Amino acid sequence: MSSHVKVGVFDLDGILRGKYLSRDKFESAAQSGLGFCDVIFGWDCADAVYDNVRYTGPHTGYPDAFARIDLSTKRQIPWEEATDLYLLDMFTAAGERLPLAPRSVLQRVVDSVSRAGYEARMAAEFEFWLFEETPQTIAEKNYTGLKNLSPGMFGYSLLRTSAQAPLMHDLLDQMAAFDVELEGLHTETGPGGFEAAITVDTALAAADKAALFKTAAKEIALRDGLMACFMAKWNAALPGSGGHVHQSLWDSTTRQNIFVRPDGSIADPMRHYIAGLLEHLPELMVLYCPTVNSYKRMVPGAWAPVNATWGVDNRTVAVRALPGGVKSGRVEMRVPGADMNPYLTMAASLAAGLDGVTRRLSPPEPITNGYKTGVGRPLPSNLLEATWLFRESAFARKAFGDEFVEHYAATREWEWRQYEKSVTAWELERYFEVI
Repeated sequence: MSSHVKVGVFDLDGILRGKYLSRDKFESAAQSGLGFCDVIFGWDCADAVYDNVRYTGPHTGYPDAFARIDLSTKRQIPWEEATDLYLLDMFTAAGERLPLAPRSVLQRVVDSVSRAGYEARMAAEFEFWLFEETPQTIAEKNYTGLKNLSPGMFGYSLLRTSAQAPLMHDLLDQMAAFDVELEGLHTETGPGGFEAAITVDTALAAADKAALFKTAAKEIALRDGLMACFMAKWNAALPGSGGHVHQSLWDSTTRQNIFVRPDGSIADPMRHYIAGLLEHLPELMVLYCPTVNSYKRMVPGAWAPVNATWGVDNRTVAVRALPGGVKSGRVEMRVPGADMNPYLTMAASLAAGLDGVTRRLSPPEPITNGYKTGVGRPLPSNLLEATWLFRESAFARKAFGDEFVEHYAATREWEWRQYEKSVTAWELERYFEVI
């Protein structure tokens, strides 16, 4: 039995908020639950409290919300001696899942998928950056002149990964021991750029693993004197970082992948699912791209889609169809950045795809060049535009509930307001002297 226990819950920005519990407190909480301050859904990623939400705030006194420990999420933390981690589920006073909690949002959609007779299987892959920096040095440098772990543009480099073999092995081995097994890890093009692909699982477990990967990668890196960054676009001159989600539906009775025919070709349900993803993509964009920075990645020719398009094994489009075999046939949602909240991104994909299957929607013809102008519906170009579409979406309200839509939209409007008040380095460099 581990000596120490951590419990945590992911907030709206996908940040793991938690604490240590004594062994006695854990044993008690495992039986009867525990209180957890509801401010975690009432403040932003910098711990500044929202002034435009109803759920919590000074007007409510920031009370405790009721939490239950999901004992099935137990993990021993390999890089922290004799310590277990458990995830929490949040509930209302009436005993229902808290509709604002990202894990609850996904569970609601998974329940809909199950009622329709399907099981969703999903997997995330993240592009991220490693720096020879600490939180202190980055702050002292004012986030400029940072030292990347490796130089140059060198994607799929065995030379670079070999040079960093101890770190690569730490990530592979410790993630596997943490029940977040990686099926692939390689360099991306860009100095200090890497990509990790997490093994497939059922939807909720896949979201847990994806969310935990980001936290775990940061912790492992810090112990090696490094920092991991999951911003969608940390440097204007370098490629952005995707957070792509692979997904398929399986028949709950026959246990067969309904996306592909026995010969490996695309089956009708995959086409319907793709059509649902495309139809709802603009109005759900804020769940795929949740920050101001997300949209700095969405530019033509930069390995990120700018329109609602699809193609077969095509990396220029929003939805990439991968027929493959009866086990591997799937679609890849390529819109999200590495800054995504996996619970919300997976909930958005599943809800939209299931709607396409239920209504038997048909997608447009697949395309070959997603960067070509005039193809596909344009996607929102910034966070505020995406938030407005989300708030007005009847589909989002049906899929996720009015309370979540209103609260989440308010948090994204807050985020945009913080951005509007800032003066950027670009503005100073452009206007300081000459205007």
